[in-house]
Amino acid sequence: MKIKYELLHQDEHCKARHGLLHTNHGTVETPMFMPVGTQATVKTMNPEELIDINSGVILANTYHLWLRPGQDLIERAGGLHKFMNWQGPILTDSGGFQVFSLARKKDIVEEGVTFKSHINGERLFLTPELSIEIQNKLDSDIAMSFDECPPYPVTHEYMKNSIERTLRWARRGKDAHQNERQSLFGIVQGGEFPDLRKYSAQETVKMNFDGYSIGGVSVGEDRETKYRMVDYAIPYLPEDKPRYLMGVGEPLDLLEGIERGIDMFDCVLPTRLARHANASTRHGKINLKNAKYREDFTPLEHDCDCYACKHYTKAYIRHLIIAGEVLGGRLLSIHNLRFLIRMTEEIRKAIDENRFLEYKEQFVANYTNRDFKDR
Repeated sequence: MKIKYELLHQDEHCKARHGLLHTNHGTVETPMFMPVGTQATVKTMNPEELIDINSGVILANTYHLWLRPGQDLIERAGGLHKFMNWQGPILTDSGGFQVFSLARKKDIVEEGVTFKSHINGERLFLTPELSIEIQNKLDSDIAMSFDECPPYPVTHEYMKNSIERTLRWARRGKDAHQNERQSLFGIVQGGEFPDLRKYSAQETVKMNFDGYSIGGVSVGEDRETKYRMVDYAIPYLPEDKPRYLMGVGEPLDLLEGIERGIDMFDCVLPTRLARHANASTRHGKINLKNAKYREDFTPLEHDCDCYACKHYTKAYIRHLIIAGEVLGGRLLSIHNLRFLIRMTEEIRKAIDENRFLEYKEQFVANYTNRDFKDR
């Protein structure tokens, strides 16, 4: 079946909404944060740990899986769910973001994009049709259209031409889509230009995708510009389909997105922070390499229900990190992902009780309380 979005409740004071996303691999609640499993694995974590932190949808990356181990091998394995032993929903991105970070502007043509493999330097060519074919074989629950993700900033003229090409690619990808079990999302671009965001959203919606993403954010713009990009697109997206803000995982950005009506978020930030010894807390990020945690025998966060906080102290995790033990990063990954997922659980409850704005105000006050963090 195709995914189906079901609205349960919208906060009376803003656009924040609590819903259900029905998929072939279970029903998950929104707003949600989706852990990123780029190469068919969320870094350092196994599926049982992802279940334990109440993960819903997780992501995998079309570009990386195309290069290694290849979509044909994964298809022979029975699809991505069986290959990686994950029974929940999976979203695959189109590979476009990675391709455009490797390509030069002159290598982006109407047919597709030429670029060099980051693994061995081999010249490769990716088209909208091939991106969709790969995702069809991966057999994810949700596939993404192949689009151009322009850098920031660009001129209005460049962005207009890019949008027109992305719309043509979206149509080509939709025509090529053959997996009836798999849903397909369209992606709205337009940079910081309100007229182009509106145009991109309206034209993409005309193609009747199963859900819609707002792309081209978190690519170097300041925070207020990022929020305006969402504001420019949201009014033109249908209320009966899910809305996905791509590549966003900073807690304050989740709050702003949810207030504007966003349902889905993803980002590599939680596991990347973990690999650099950082833990997310209600009062901002802390770095476990800091000497003040050497004899701190308290959990990363007192009220956290994750495995790391229930069983280990800051002092022990710091020891693991300083000693170069992999377990330190694993425990921080578990905590950081659970932090964002638990945050969305609390937000859904706040929406149901029409107090999302109150929750947001309190969260921001705690998270930005520099005096607390410096104690």
